[in-house]
Amino acid sequence: MELRDNPLTCNKYSSVQRPSVQILFLSNYFPPEVNAPATRTYEHARQWVEDGHTVDVLTSVPNFPEGEVYEGYENRLTEELREGIRTTRVPMYVSPNEGVVRRTLSYLSFMVSASWYARRLPTPDVVVATSPQFFAAIAGFWVAWTKDVPFVLEIRDLWPESVVAVGAMDRNLIIRCFEWIEERLYAAADRIVVVTDAFKEAIADKGIGSDKIAVIKNGIETDWWDEPLDTERLATLRREHDLEGKFVASYIGTIGMAHRADVLLEAAERCDDPDIVFMVVGTGAKRDELEARQDAMQLDNFRLVDKVPKETVPYLLALSDVSVVHLRDNPLFETVIPSKMFEAMATRTPIVLGVRGEAQQIVEEAGAGIPIPPENPDALVEAVRRLKEDPPRHEEMAENAYEHVHAHYDRQALARRYAALLEQVATKGAGHSGT
Repeated sequence: MELRDNPLTCNKYSSVQRPSVQILFLSNYFPPEVNAPATRTYEHARQWVEDGHTVDVLTSVPNFPEGEVYEGYENRLTEELREGIRTTRVPMYVSPNEGVVRRTLSYLSFMVSASWYARRLPTPDVVVATSPQFFAAIAGFWVAWTKDVPFVLEIRDLWPESVVAVGAMDRNLIIRCFEWIEERLYAAADRIVVVTDAFKEAIADKGIGSDKIAVIKNGIETDWWDEPLDTERLATLRREHDLEGKFVASYIGTIGMAHRADVLLEAAERCDDPDIVFMVVGTGAKRDELEARQDAMQLDNFRLVDKVPKETVPYLLALSDVSVVHLRDNPLFETVIPSKMFEAMATRTPIVLGVRGEAQQIVEEAGAGIPIPPENPDALVEAVRRLKEDPPRHEEMAENAYEHVHAHYDRQALARRYAALLEQVATKGAGHSGT
């Protein structure tokens, strides 16, 4: 990615000059990693820089999800300038995104390393830390306290509740200890930013005032997703994955404990339409298990594709007639809004949604797809078949999705709302005497 100087001379909020804020953002994930936390943090930070703010990101060496340091990087302290974002990467214990003990050690090592190396960075006007993972939030609190500046806690996942929900741990003494720390962080933060209305309600139920909690939902850089595709590359990918003449239902994203991406393999086994193909693209904790099942079943109508760069995702969605967005059938996941929904909507790809709650409300309000019960392969097959056999309905949902995401989930507008909140916190925190 091209490096350039931080463009601090222009501010495009409006014709009225707004104050510039110096932001320090802690996140365990950042590009070139392509998961949702990395993308959200990067796109917000880039917009903030374009609008005249100064942004430092304190993050890890890129390694998610395989737990292998990306080519071109080393597991040591490094600094880089990424589109005006001053990025500091700290050394840590690198681990694959699987196994509770090793992941916890990895998270703890980032917390300690980030807290230590933050001393090298200039004192900001405000510190923001995002969770997951939980220990990055603890580091953010510590850094804000030591630098005597306001602390904003961003909650992208209800942790540690989500650890229990995916079956990684039972609700034992360790989890209860984490819950106690979680509530202390909520109380200590000057503001809390959440990505769903349900998260706000859940945190308020813990005794945190609603006026302290702001909802800034996930979104997408609509301009980037509107870029025209290379038709030759698209045709090559279609041939490479043997999708010519097929109606494709794809899952593109992390193959993790929460996602049950293997429901597409089970749907393929049940589907008797030879023109329908189910495709899973990505990697994660459950990838090897899914690959072993695929090898054993040898289905002609299932494809398992390795993780691809972000730049390839629009092409794979363009090859897809349906985007499958799915999570395990757990009440906690009724509070989440998977970011891959917005990618599908931006590429005019109707959604088959195996997620209840707030995500379902968005899809139904937009008229952008068909909700199904989670973990139900028969319902998945039926929904895909319905869209295949009704082209006018498929086209209507595609256009509805595109219009809705542009109207309500444009990343630029969301980033500017976020920046306005940080300006407010920084102004009130001038002369801060302790978080």
